[in-house]
Amino acid sequence: MQLNPHLSLIRSSWLLLAPLLAPAVPQLTVPPCSLCSEGSHRFQWIRNLVPEFGIASSHVKVLSSPTEFYELMKMAKHRVVLASLYLGTGPLEQELVDCIEMALEKSLQGCGTSSLKVSILLDFTRGSRGRKNSRTMLLPLLKRFPEQIRVSLFHTPNLRGLLRLLIPERFNETIGLQHIKVYLFDDNVILSGANLSDSYFTNRQDRYVFLQDSPEIADFFSELVDAVGDVSLQLQQDDTIKVVDGMVHPYQGKNISAHNAHVSRGLSSPTLWVMLYSVFLHYHVFLSSGDKVAYCEAANKRVMEVINSARTKQEWLHTRTFHSNSAEREITLSTDRKATGDGQPEPDTWIYPLIQMKSFGIQLDEIVTETLLMEAERGASVYLTTGYFNLTQAYMDLILGTRAKYQILLASPEVNGFFGAKGVAGAIPAAYVYIERQFFSEVCSLGQQERVQLQEYSRSGWTFHAKGLWLYLAGSSLPCLTLIGSPNFGYRSVHRDLEAQVAIVTENKALQQQFHQEQEQLYLRSGMVSASTFEQPNRYVKLWVKMVTPLIKNFF
Repeated sequence: MQLNPHLSLIRSSWLLLAPLLAPAVPQLTVPPCSLCSEGSHRFQWIRNLVPEFGIASSHVKVLSSPTEFYELMKMAKHRVVLASLYLGTGPLEQELVDCIEMALEKSLQGCGTSSLKVSILLDFTRGSRGRKNSRTMLLPLLKRFPEQIRVSLFHTPNLRGLLRLLIPERFNETIGLQHIKVYLFDDNVILSGANLSDSYFTNRQDRYVFLQDSPEIADFFSELVDAVGDVSLQLQQDDTIKVVDGMVHPYQGKNISAHNAHVSRGLSSPTLWVMLYSVFLHYHVFLSSGDKVAYCEAANKRVMEVINSARTKQEWLHTRTFHSNSAEREITLSTDRKATGDGQPEPDTWIYPLIQMKSFGIQLDEIVTETLLMEAERGASVYLTTGYFNLTQAYMDLILGTRAKYQILLASPEVNGFFGAKGVAGAIPAAYVYIERQFFSEVCSLGQQERVQLQEYSRSGWTFHAKGLWLYLAGSSLPCLTLIGSPNFGYRSVHRDLEAQVAIVTENKALQQQFHQEQEQLYLRSGMVSASTFEQPNRYVKLWVKMVTPLIKNFF
């Protein structure tokens, strides 16, 4: 990225405009797809890209409230893996930390050694915001149980050099984040879009799916978090950070010492003298951009090792279990308990993890999502929801150019997470209104109002953060596929952040009914968007917001 040499060191929200020139979105070549086949197995093409985990539908449960989510997270005996944007600093978050501490203490009783391991992955910039932050919340655990707990802080390789020095705290989070949300306890996995913050446990609407007693899926996500952790900064007991031995630094050159990595945290200070001191101390850093290419290549290799290894293993198990003759299948059932579940029914539900890390050259979620949107046939219904309506151009083109019916649920201004925020952030809900109105106008200009409809979620005292997709095949009143996880279907999700969601495909009517009821409960609290919606006083968008939104829409 080229920076203006006359750029002032004055910290300003307008520095947000510094890296705005984004490259053109590359065209994707999607894999062969068989959506025209009969039944849920039409989605088996996804396993050509990612691992396919077959499980019994009885192991899948939709959680209806954040209270259930919080209570389930507190149970663990052997391993705890938490991946989130950040850990909040309120009493509920402290209670969660206390639960982990008690579990670690209990695991040490008797033999003095513990089999319980805790791995936590957060974003560096968001987790370091403010004096009391995610790092300070976790330091006591690190000090007490250094051999049992690991805290990894992902730092985007795109925030480096002068940009990293000059861009203010909070605004530095717009460049790229660790946005994966996976909560794993022993062999149980909770997939969600929720962060570890008190509002998500109380009055912030999100989605939660619980995969119970699913060791292979738990192993995959545990290994994925370990892989991202290996290319992240490691939090130390004294609140310093360091890279894993042998790993390329995400934003500094190869010759940067661990001491300098610690001092760089001072760059988040708002005082000019600290910034100038940092410039002096790190002058040589800004003469080059650091080894970004080498870092991204190493990160790609590490993450793809996990994905490819799991995919190869699942393909082998699938071939061994489902494509053997009767005698071989009998042997498999009697000798391979893990593959078939020890006499349990054959799988009727399939889990496909979809990973998106564009900065590392990994775009599996993007490919699968675009293919699903592209191939949805006439008569099918797609329910898509996002807390931040800011679809990529590719997704918008597919929605407007394909044949399925779309019901898109988004946040009304009052339930937007930025509603009432101070400063520039307070204008973000208005920017979303502007983006929504532009899309609605395009729908109307194409005469697509009956096929593509927008609905706004509204709930007093709550905010809206749910994201995902439900696919109803033509002639069916129940969904056979849902997407759930961290992506918001926007530019950030595709190009900037680390994201993960799963496609859940099921033939089981009871589980399909669960997903249908989940969708209905969300949409019941919404109102249909029409031209009159944008005439309401709370939908007024100031001129400067209209002018700036096209420039910064790729950052929120």
